Order: sequence, then structure tokens, then C-alpha cells
Amino acid sequence: MKQYVVDELRLEDYHRLKEHLDKTLQTCSIDGVYWIPIKTTLLTPDQAEHTGCHPLCFSVELEPERLTCELLLRTQNRIHCSCIGYATEKQRNWVVQFIDTIFEQLDIIT
Repeated sequence: MKQYVVDELRLEDYHRLKEHLDKTLQTCSIDGVYWIPIKTTLLTPDQAEHTGCHPLCFSVELEPERLTCELLLRTQNRIHCSCIGYATEKQRNWVVQFIDTIFEQLDIIT
């Protein structure tokens, strides 16, 4: 699995991140897992056509020592679909910047 990982989090930073993610992102049924919906302007033509699969999201898992973002763009509605796949370069750059911005806003040094 391709991932973007920020590790060696301090416990105080974990708690600040958790509070922020709980307030700003949709949670999953699994504790510590969140969804980051991608901007529709970044979707590929195939992904844009699959409106029944929207929103397409990246999953993020927060653990006390690390934050891990899968670079697989997926739907919450289906397990298999042609619109599910690894992020394009633009999508990957967008989600990495999204996560980096959270760390900047919370003044967490990585």
C-alpha cells in the first residue's frame, strides 16, 4: 500500500491532532480512522463520471505515534469500482499538502 506517513509524534501532538480531526473530518466506524474528501476539480474523468461513488476520499489513520494516509482514493459506497485507485500526482500532492497544512495550523513540527 502506498502511504504518506508522519511518525514519531509526541503524545501531546497526538491529542491535538485527534481533537482537530474529530472536529473537521468525517470519522469512520473504526476508531482513529478519518475520511478526507478530495476536491471534485482534482478527479479524473472516470472518477468525475461516477457521481454515485462520491465523495471520493483518502483514509487517514491516527495512532499515538503516527498519522498514516493511504494514497488510495476510494469511495465509501462500494468495495470495487473502476474509479477507485491510487492517487494521480496532482491528487497525491493535494492530500500531502492538506495534511501538512493541518500540522502547520496546529504548530506541530515534524
